[in-house]
Parts: sequence; C-alpha cells; structure tokens
Amino acid sequence: MADFFQNGVITTLQNLGNRNLESLEEDLHEFSKRRRMVLLLPALYSEFETPAMHKIIEELKEVKYLYKIILGLDKATKEQFEEVKQLMSVLPCKVDILWNDGPSIQKLYKELTKEGFPGLETPGKGRNVWTMIGYGLTDKDAYAFALHDCDIVNYTREVPARLFYPIVHPALDFEFNKGFYSRVTYKLHGRATRLLFTPLVNSLKKVFGNDRYLEYMESFRYSLSGEFSFIRSLGRGIAISPTWGLEVSTLSEVYKNTSNKRICQTEIMESYEHKHQDLGSSDSGGGIYKMANDIAKTLFRVMAQEGVVFSQSSFKTLLATYFQESRFEISKYNALSKLNALSYNREKEIKAVEAFQEAIKEAAHEFYEDPMGIPSLSPWITVRSVLPDFSYKFYEAVQEDNK
Repeated sequence: MADFFQNGVITTLQNLGNRNLESLEEDLHEFSKRRRMVLLLPALYSEFETPAMHKIIEELKEVKYLYKIILGLDKATKEQFEEVKQLMSVLPCKVDILWNDGPSIQKLYKELTKEGFPGLETPGKGRNVWTMIGYGLTDKDAYAFALHDCDIVNYTREVPARLFYPIVHPALDFEFNKGFYSRVTYKLHGRATRLLFTPLVNSLKKVFGNDRYLEYMESFRYSLSGEFSFIRSLGRGIAISPTWGLEVSTLSEVYKNTSNKRICQTEIMESYEHKHQDLGSSDSGGGIYKMANDIAKTLFRVMAQEGVVFSQSSFKTLLATYFQESRFEISKYNALSKLNALSYNREKEIKAVEAFQEAIKEAAHEFYEDPMGIPSLSPWITVRSVLPDFSYKFYEAVQEDNK
C-alpha cells in the first residue's frame, strides 16, 4: 500500500490498494460514452518479436472502453507491416497502424520538411510519438490520449486504466497525467532518474536558486517514465523533442501550456520492468550516457528560455555541486538497499554518476556553443495553421495503408 502524502506543486494519485481493476474499468466504460479514449503505442517491429509485446496484446484484448488504438510502427518492411496488422486485428476496438517507413507517411514527412518543419528526416521515438499525436487529432471525436511503451515485461491492463481515469472523470479537472511506479527487482533500477535527474535538479536549485520550473520538475516521482496521458486541447499545442530528452521536454511543454492545478501524476503499477539500457560513455556514445546528455541540455534550454543566465563559471559550479549531490544520492540508496536486503553495487553506482558527470560537462559545452540545439517537432496547431488541409491528407493516407 502506498502512502497518501502530497508534496510538490502537482497532485499525486497513489494506489492505496482498496479498489479493484474491474471497478475502475466499469467507470471508464461509462465515461467512454461521452469522452472517447485513444491509446497510443510507439513500437519498433522488433518489439513484436518479444514476449512483452504479445503480453500487451493479450491484456488489451480485455479492454472494452477504448475508442481506438493508434500504433506507430518504426523499422518495418511492407511484409512486417502486414504481419503487425494481423497481430493487432484480434483487439476489440479499431486499430490504426502508422507505417512510418511506408511510402505514404514518408511522402507526408517530405511535404512537411519542404514547408520548413524540422526534425522529420530522423526516425526515433520522438518522431513516432509526434506522428501518432498528429494522426490522433485528425479524429474530432477523440477526447483523451494515453501513451505507454511497448517493452513492459510485466504489463497489465491496469496501466491504461490508471492513465486515463483522472483525465476523463467528469468530476475532475486534469488535462495531463504522468505515470509513476517503482523500479525494483532484486536491486534498484532507474539509474537515470535516481543518479542523474534528481541530483541534477537539486544542483540547479542550489546554483541558480529555486524557481517555479524546478519546483514543478522536482514534484514528479518518476520524471523520466514513458507513460502519460492528456486531453485533446492540450495535445494540439505541445512540441515534441526528437532527442532522448523527450520525457523532460514533454513535461516542460506541459508546464508552459497549462496550470499546475490541471496536472497530476498517478501510480499506474506497483513495479515496472522493461529492457535495460547500457550505460554508454563519452567515447562510445549511446546508452544512458546519451540520454543524460540530452536531458541536461533540455533542462538548460528550458531554464534559459525562462530567463536564467548561464556562464562558464556557473557550469563549473554546477558540476562541483552535482558531484556532491550525486554522492549523497548513492548513500541514500545504499541505505535503502541494505534495509530491504537488495543487491547494491556501490562501485557501479559511482561509475554511473561519473559517466553522468561527463555527460553534463559535455552537455554544458554543447549548450554554451549552441543554446538553441536540435529544434523540437512543431505543435500540431502550427502545422494546421500552415497546411490547413494536411489533416485530411494524413487521415486518408493512413486509412489507405490500413485497408
């Protein structure tokens, strides 16, 4: 059973253990009569070759309140696209599959690029999420959208139920819901959140002073989770990052576009298990090192947009502060692991924070050289203002692919 403690500036909705899933789904089925719900699934074809995706499909067979599922499919041939269509056809609601590598969507990407919209040449989760949101908005009857990853090993249909519930309940007034959970097996996981994000935000507060944005970011129990939901009107105005900073960038966009009172976070499952990224390094790139670099740059850029002035000396102070804060986090998680008889390798944790420190140092240099960085994918309201008929062409292209 979770605690009910509320801290920070957003509402936290814990699972207190006294309501079953069937009761939640009964309510959602009733709400769906007026507020239609769309589930967004960003997937690589390779994920359909894993037990996790087949477990997700089996669970979704029992979900009766969904209006539609939109699956964004990356790195798939024509034959693989047809195979995925067949696999998804067992679900009880309409399923539209966006074949992002197919000629129809590639043609639309080229049209947008020609009109000056950036970031569409490079595939990745960010572009996939952006494309799914845009396609979802072509349906005027869609009210709420929820998104989760497709590599969740211990997935249950409680995940979409708890993502949707706060934003579709007619007596609540939330526009955005961020999922959170524990990341524990025989040891603690979630290195990027525990050892990068939290001590970095604490360090930024110490060096630059607390402000509304940092207070907001600090309020999330799992800022880097890939699960969230939002209502249609909010989704129209959100820019999406094509980088590893997607989750932090999305929270930052929500911060700019709505009130903290209309944002919540919900415990969507007790413990979350998915594939684990390699640590990576400055030499090899990739892995969590690359994620750390992009997260740090995202935080720097948003703060700069809020009027914070960075200098080379302030970055040096930030690195020294992060060194201290990250070691304090290690001591906390060492104690937590000992109390719960979890395996804890202090040497590996120190190696991780050393890699993160290098990533922050590299991010600071890159930010100082180029404060704007890689541009985000434009909000869909902007696309529609430039190309009023694009939504119709987008809808028709996907429908043709899904025949």
